[in-house]
Amino acid sequence: MADITASLVKALRERTGAGMMECKSALVEAKGDLAEGEVVLRKRGIASAGKKASRATKQGLIGTYIHHGGQLGVMVEINCESDFVARTADFQELVHDVAMHIAAADPRFIRKEDVTADVIEKEQEIQKARALAEGKPEKMIEKITEGRMAKFYEEICLLEQPFVKEATLTVGQFVKTRIAKLGENISVARFVRFKVGDSQAAESGSETTAAE
Repeated sequence: MADITASLVKALRERTGAGMMECKSALVEAKGDLAEGEVVLRKRGIASAGKKASRATKQGLIGTYIHHGGQLGVMVEINCESDFVARTADFQELVHDVAMHIAAADPRFIRKEDVTADVIEKEQEIQKARALAEGKPEKMIEKITEGRMAKFYEEICLLEQPFVKEATLTVGQFVKTRIAKLGENISVARFVRFKVGDSQAAESGSETTAAE
């Protein structure tokens, strides 16, 4: 077994904000590998974040991001449970990072459940027609379409998109790591994305919970 020193535990705690015992446990599981210990803690945090999904989020912040040059801007509302957490640097950084991601990735909806029936139906028709045109077997069309719809949701739904600052996580998973660290439920309520020359701002919003 690797020697789990106090300095190693401290280093992981500084990286993640997790408690000393949690860090030590993660390092034991990771055999003393600091980077792997961080992955272990992240996985545990994402798993535990779901338990907070039903808790009301009535506080939070409205954040903005203006891209260099002033041609593209985003406003996003992210909610948490308390004003105390809303004032923390970690929460403020989360709001900024999600706004920046929206500017870069241009999502149309917050989550899969928000995608309207007409959009789903149209995309399914496109993907079925595409599969047939490619000569795919008739009996495989539905399965192929289902797989391509999953990719479609990843492209248009904020919480399904790979996070621009860390592509190994989706935005939803990234939010869950903040839930685990801050100890409160966090939800993305709504956003609007403006681009100069585009008269129809892309807007999406509802009481949606990232931990779901």
